This record gives sequence, C-alpha cells and structure tokens, in this order.
Amino acid sequence: MPLQKYGNWRLFEIMAPMLHDWDNFYVTTGAASASLIGLLFVVVTLGAGFSSSDALIGARAFLTPTLVHFGSVLLLSLAALAPFASPWPAAVILCLCGLSGLAYLTRVIAARRKIDFVALSWADWVPYGGVPALANVCLIVGAAGLIAEKSFAPGVIAGAAALFLSCGVYGAWDLTLWVIVNGRKR
Repeated sequence: MPLQKYGNWRLFEIMAPMLHDWDNFYVTTGAASASLIGLLFVVVTLGAGFSSSDALIGARAFLTPTLVHFGSVLLLSLAALAPFASPWPAAVILCLCGLSGLAYLTRVIAARRKIDFVALSWADWVPYGGVPALANVCLIVGAAGLIAEKSFAPGVIAGAAALFLSCGVYGAWDLTLWVIVNGRKR
C-alpha cells in the first residue's frame, strides 16, 4: 500500500480522505458537541432545585444519555482527526465506541421503560432508541470499512456523527422542556 507524506506524519492513503477531505466536518461537529455539552450543564444548573429522587431518575434516563451522545460526537471527531500512522487505531476506537454504545443503549432503554413520571409515546422511541442504535451500527460499519479501505467509510462515520448530534439535540430539547414545565410546578 503506497504511503503519502504529510508534514512529519506518514499516512496510508485511506486516511487522507478522512483527515483532509472531512477535517472541516469533524472540527465543526466536535466543536458543536463540546459547546452543547457546556449548554447541557446550564440546563442542569437550572434544574438543580428539583427533589433529589426526581432529579436522579431524570438524570439517569435522559440527561446522561444526552451527554453520552454529545461525548460520542466529540470522541468520534477526535479519533477521526488524530494523525494515526494507519487506519487501525481510529477503526478500533470507533468500533469500541459503537459496541459499547449499543450495550449502553440497551441499559438506557430498560431504564426509560421503568420511569413512571413521564410517559413516552411510540414516536419518542425513534429518537431515543432507533436513531442511537443506527448511529452505533454506522460506527461499527464505518470502522470495518476503514480497515478494509472502502471509500464509503468516512461518509458512514460522518453520518454516525450527525445522527449522534441529532439525538443529543433532541434529548437536550426534551430535557430543557421538562425543566421548564417542572420548574413552574414548584
């Protein structure tokens, strides 16, 4: 496999499209997710006056998964932009992120089904369960494509980032509305 030289780093040609053709996308999504993580802490501060049992249940079911979605975008962006000498380290990071994300998602879905203070409709399960599952599968497929040097890999990984970002925004919006509605009840 021919190598190309970029500065002091020697990269396989398969990494060039990800690092050089998609770098603006990953910089933008990484910065957006980091900013949204900061705004999530503002929402948490606004909801700090709720009773501890409601706050703990809500945090486990809604806040933490939203934070994980934004954190996944940040980690994915960092892995995509890191100047690895081969595609393997980025692929391993992305695959492990996808596999652990699927395992975590099953735990989150089980926790959300037990919640009694909010009723989720079937339409809510699409962004809370289906879209994150699709994003994690995209990470795994993208990692496999990266190792196999397939041209679809960077696009699939970018799609996973967009899906995670969308899930995070949806979760943050729901959480913000919940804080506003429950803040009025106090």
